Parts: sequence; structure tokens; C-alpha cells
Amino acid sequence: MYIIGATSCSTGIAHTYMAAEAIKKAGKKLGHKVKIETQGSIGIENMLTDKDIEKADLIIICADVALRESERFRGRAVYETKTDAFIKHADKELKKAIEEMGVKAPPQKQ
Repeated sequence: MYIIGATSCSTGIAHTYMAAEAIKKAGKKLGHKVKIETQGSIGIENMLTDKDIEKADLIIICADVALRESERFRGRAVYETKTDAFIKHADKELKKAIEEMGVKAPPQKQ
């Protein structure tokens, strides 16, 4: 499964990056490919491309403030939560996102 997301917090410092790292670790632990964009005080880093958004099986918005350029996700199913949810309980929150969004892992290549 290809999971993408964007994180942002009110100050754009610690929680933005802590949430991004938590999502990446939880996803990789479950065997998924993960790319997370951070929207911190120094701007957008690791920006998601149109191709990333198109190919994503799951999109997570983990933000305490409005994201910049959020219109890129319009028309796509997006799981939205606050940064604390992933910082405190990343594995549980990722499983919840997968379940609530009804995402099924694509068949494994043989």
C-alpha cells in the first residue's frame, strides 16, 4: 500500500515533524511505502507531487492548522486528524485510518 500525507502544527516546529516521523514509522512497520509532506515554519518540505496523490492508496492529513495548497487533495478520500493522535498512538491511529477509509492493500506481486 502507498500511504501519503501532510502534517502541520500551529507553530510549525516540533509537532509537525514528530507526527510525520510517527506516520512513517507506523506505515513501514506494517510494510507500507510512506511519503509525508511537512508544512513547518520553514515552508513545505518533501512536497507531494500530483503523481504521489494520484497513486496513493491512503491520504492522511495530520494537522492542527489549515494546510497550504490543500486543494490538491480535492476529490480524494482523505483521513483527517490532529498531530497528537499520531504522536501518541501512531500504530493504532494508522490502523484506524486504514479501516475508516476502507482501504484494502493491493495484491502482492509474485
